[in-house]
Amino acid sequence: MPPVQIQIVIFAVIAAVVLFQLYNVLGKKVGRQPEEDARAKPAPTAAVSDQTAGRPNVLDAVTLASIAGLKARDPAFDPVRFLEGARQAHETIVRAYAAGDRETLKPLLTPTVMASFEAGIAARETRGETEVAEFLQPARADLEQASAEENRATAKVRFLAELRNTVTPADAAAEPRIEERRVAELWTFERTLGASDPNWVLARTEPAAA
Repeated sequence: MPPVQIQIVIFAVIAAVVLFQLYNVLGKKVGRQPEEDARAKPAPTAAVSDQTAGRPNVLDAVTLASIAGLKARDPAFDPVRFLEGARQAHETIVRAYAAGDRETLKPLLTPTVMASFEAGIAARETRGETEVAEFLQPARADLEQASAEENRATAKVRFLAELRNTVTPADAAAEPRIEERRVAELWTFERTLGASDPNWVLARTEPAAA
């Protein structure tokens, strides 16, 4: 194998195993990182699409087929409106987790996910650190699947986001740590069909392909 191809393979393997350090329950690094972009030669300006602006895709036939089961049980389910709400929930949850805002998180998460996030928040508080998460641009949201089983509806959304995390150590003399990264995550939302509360809650997070 030529040396250039070997280097490409090595870089691909490294990129695949680098985890999202501060949000170890919320995804992993993907694609070119901001520090790489800073070193790269500027590219010609291109028009910004709805995708890069954070707006959801027009749903294709495969996605529409994947949500047919939920639509049969809940004809009022609007996938485009759902994606907009999911993207807003994603941003709220990421910011609240960084800030340790338990009151904001609690109604948006299942008890299992809340317990996991609580552990991460408590560990950060024990270290005496504070953290702020910023979105450098609106996240992209793609509906992967939506289904219904018995009285529970589930929907999986793949998010691609570019974040800046600023962590301030307990030592006032220490410099804050700032890191910018791109992450890909698959979030599973769920809700109870026929319940008086129509809101979805986050039931699971896992890494996703870019």
